[in-house]
This record gives sequence, structure tokens and C-alpha cells, in this order.
Amino acid sequence: MWRVADVVSGVAETETSRTIGLRVAGLDGYLAGQHIDIRLTADDGYTAVRSYSVATAPMDEVLEITVAELADGEVSPYLVRDLAVGDQLEIRGPVGGWFVWRPSNANPVQLIAGGSGVVPLMSMVRAHEASSNPSQFRLLYSLKSPAAGFYQEELRTLGVESSRFSVDYVYTRSVPAGWPSAPMRLTPETLLANILPVDAAPDVFVCGQTVFVETVAEWLVQAGYPAATIKTERFGGTGGTR
Repeated sequence: MWRVADVVSGVAETETSRTIGLRVAGLDGYLAGQHIDIRLTADDGYTAVRSYSVATAPMDEVLEITVAELADGEVSPYLVRDLAVGDQLEIRGPVGGWFVWRPSNANPVQLIAGGSGVVPLMSMVRAHEASSNPSQFRLLYSLKSPAAGFYQEELRTLGVESSRFSVDYVYTRSVPAGWPSAPMRLTPETLLANILPVDAAPDVFVCGQTVFVETVAEWLVQAGYPAATIKTERFGGTGGTR
């Protein structure tokens, strides 16, 4: 079912990405990790539909998505550059029942993100922090550079103040000032050194570009993490679309 969402906020995350807040009448909750479809219709009747992961926790009044602009995209440039507060969008969802986290799940959780793949994982982090679930959450965030990171201040604050959440970074092209190591590609050794150990029996969520997700999932299985505990979400481009 398509419904109308009011655009209530728009905040830049990076030079080419933007977090958009939507108020949706009749929205009756959703699960952390789900996504919505957005439909744009041109004056000549041509329509384009794209899917975007939800970044907010289910109890939040405003639903947020974070969109990374694709240079050749039909939808993302408009959402990042032109969409204004007060505009309306047609949306469907949130939907999805596989790549989700529920507060009733008592297992520790390892999140692994490549670039904009952090968006649905951020929904899980926020839902976990808002709940009374005592399980440990850990995020490994792989980025080309510090400037490419989403939700930087919030993740920094949570990493310091939360007793249930920690975040580790791998920078592949450039590092922050004072960073203790040079840029490096994510390797099996780096991966295993920065995630919950296999004997902690974590549920693992991996999101990012297809090659990143498939490679990380293969390394995890080779290291002994049961395939049944690894859930993946992937996208083919460099933006936030699914």
C-alpha cells in the first residue's frame, strides 16, 4: 500500500549523502533493519521506485532514511540535492522480515558495515540502546576515509558513553589525524581482531556493497561462525539503495 509521507527534516551526512526525516500518518511500528520503497512520478507519468533502509528505531516518531547520491541515479540526486522540507513523498512499507533485530533476542550482536551499509545497522543500534536488552552490540565500520562516515557524532558518543555498545573502524584510503595505523584494506585478520569472537556466539549482520558482503561472509564462515547466524544485506552501487 502506497501512502504519503511529509518531509520534516533534511540533514547532510557527507558531501554526497543526506538523512531525510519523514512523518507518516498511520505508521504502526516497524522492525529495526527494515526498508521502505519510495516512488517518484514525473510530469509525463514516468515512475521510478527505489528502496532505502530505515535508520531510526521503531519507537521514534519520525522515520529517517539516509540516501547516498549516485552520479547516474534517477532518484538519489533528487533526494539528496532537491527535496525540501514541506515536500511529500510516496512511500510503501516499512517491510522486510529477514534482516531485522528484535529486542526479544538475547544474543550478543556483531554488526559489520561497509560505507552506507551502516544505515540499517544504525536502526538496530538505536533500537537496542532504547531497549532494556542487556546484550552486547559491536559495530565494525569499514570506510574509505573519515569524511565518508555516517552518524559520526552519535557513534562517537555511544562508543564512549554506552556500556552495551562499541565501535571499531577500518579506513581503506585515508585515516583521521593521529590514527595509530596507516590506511589498510579489510583482511580476514583485521576482521577477526575487531569483532566478537566465535565462542561468544553472536548474531552477525553484514551490510554493504555486494562484493564486500560476500567476502566478509565467506571469511566469517571460514573462521567458524555458523552460516545460520550470519544475515546479509547488499546493494550493487555506491549509494544507499538496495
